[in-house]
Amino acid sequence: MDKIKMKVPLVEMDGDEMTRIIWKMIKDILLEPYIELNTEYYDLGLKKRDETDDQITIDAAMATRKYGVAVKCATITPNAQRLEEYNLKQMWKSPNATIRAILDGTVFRAPIIVNSIKPFVKTWKKPITIARHAYGDVYKNVEYRVESAGKAEIVFSDEKGEVSRQTIHEFKGPGVIQGMHNTDESIKSFARACFNYALDVRQDLWFATKDTISKTYDHRFKDIFQDIYESEYKDRFEEAGIEYFYTLIDDAVARIIRSEGGMIWACKNYDGDVMSDMVATAFGSLAMMTSVLVSPDGVYEYEAAHGTVTKHYYKYLKGERTSTNPMATLFAWTGALRKRGELDGLKDLVDFAGKLEAASIETIEDGVMTGDLAGLSDAADKKVVNTEEFLREIANRLEKQL
Repeated sequence: MDKIKMKVPLVEMDGDEMTRIIWKMIKDILLEPYIELNTEYYDLGLKKRDETDDQITIDAAMATRKYGVAVKCATITPNAQRLEEYNLKQMWKSPNATIRAILDGTVFRAPIIVNSIKPFVKTWKKPITIARHAYGDVYKNVEYRVESAGKAEIVFSDEKGEVSRQTIHEFKGPGVIQGMHNTDESIKSFARACFNYALDVRQDLWFATKDTISKTYDHRFKDIFQDIYESEYKDRFEEAGIEYFYTLIDDAVARIIRSEGGMIWACKNYDGDVMSDMVATAFGSLAMMTSVLVSPDGVYEYEAAHGTVTKHYYKYLKGERTSTNPMATLFAWTGALRKRGELDGLKDLVDFAGKLEAASIETIEDGVMTGDLAGLSDAADKKVVNTEEFLREIANRLEKQL
């Protein structure tokens, strides 16, 4: 067959360690034999970020805004140990955080469903997508250790110089204080990203806070979501046959556990942090989670939900056999290629992405898998293979579908 041609470039962001090795394997074995890949390439490996003073991350994000679709490999966010290991100029910020801030994006994470790997929650039959508002709240808080008795206050000075104050607590002894914030602008962007994504994938959208207790803070989230839904999305949701549903966070948890899945669950920052890990674990593995960053104006950046698999990388460098699961990275590529195809009217590219995903799932259901899945799968006959062998098994099944 002739290779599939692309019209508009896909922004390609390379990464670090084992996922960088897997990235090249996926391109060599599963993509370049079938597609004339048209990508604008950015090396976001830690060494290149250090060489460019992290400018390359900003450039990649700006290119994503220009072209609308990107695919990103997992990258290292350096700590003190990495600072020394890579002899860095400084501990650079998380590339994901930088890109998220520039794109004003919301992260949507959903599990890859395989029949032979059953969720720990028996009622779940369809993927549950977690949409996390990745700004503010406890992650941008201010904390203070109270050492003695005294009065704690919130003080706000407006642009006219007028001061408002409210008592938090009259301390009779030591304690702690925490100050949090969010902005209407950020909440509105989060809401629109969630509503747009629900329309894109035609799934119900759930949102939950604790507005009965947090009558100003959480209630503001609730009101903004409801106002935007009523004024901008209600008719479109009804036309698409999907629902927007609001409830309290504790009720949402109970409903999710009893449900069969199949919805998008929008969460505030902390709730999304916790619930995304809960959902990933209950479905099996972070290595089987898709992740896409979506901006309110329709820019998409696809990536794996996991890290760079450092332990396997060190084994790989020693020439030892590694059986690293490439599914999340592979689905980042298929997600980006599908979206590029949809935007550019390339049915062949959309179909190819679907066939590649189907071939990868078929491979696992046939009992061929990486080591991490062997303990989760209930397949009768299991064959544990290394990463390259797994990708070539997928290629064999893909050939039969093309």
